Amino acid sequence: MEIQAVNVQKPDDVNVIIGQAHFIKTVEDLYEAIIAAAAGIQFGIAFCEASGACKIRVEGNNDALKKVAADNALAIGAGHSFVVALTQGFPINILNQIKNLQEVCTIFAATANPLQVIVADNGSGRGILGVIDGLKPQGVEGPQDAQWRHDLLRKIGYKR
Repeated sequence: MEIQAVNVQKPDDVNVIIGQAHFIKTVEDLYEAIIAAAAGIQFGIAFCEASGACKIRVEGNNDALKKVAADNALAIGAGHSFVVALTQGFPINILNQIKNLQEVCTIFAATANPLQVIVADNGSGRGILGVIDGLKPQGVEGPQDAQWRHDLLRKIGYKR
């Protein structure tokens, strides 16, 4: 078995959600959940079938983001995995709706950070073992760091 780290390739302003599901209708259900959850969000979705034709199924409302999602899904190549690439919103805006889909099994990452997906390949299939999201911690926050975090969350509208 071979284990490798797959770098997620995306523009810096694009967030991604990577997860695993279990049914061909996943790509359409993800599309409907995202559209219903966040007006104005731009996104692309790619879902890797694990049987039958084993195609990467693609949906979305933005061609460039559909390509980002499809290219990363192809590079990851893990059965029943999906990649959502999005702008004009954040994963927090749609994550609960995605997790509530009956065919979604797990979410591995929801981030705009540099991301690596750790994949195991047994020769006939691939699976996601986990992810490396962003960088190592650089220490514990002090009072100034806490104030910066407090101010940022209010500036971007997530806290009052």
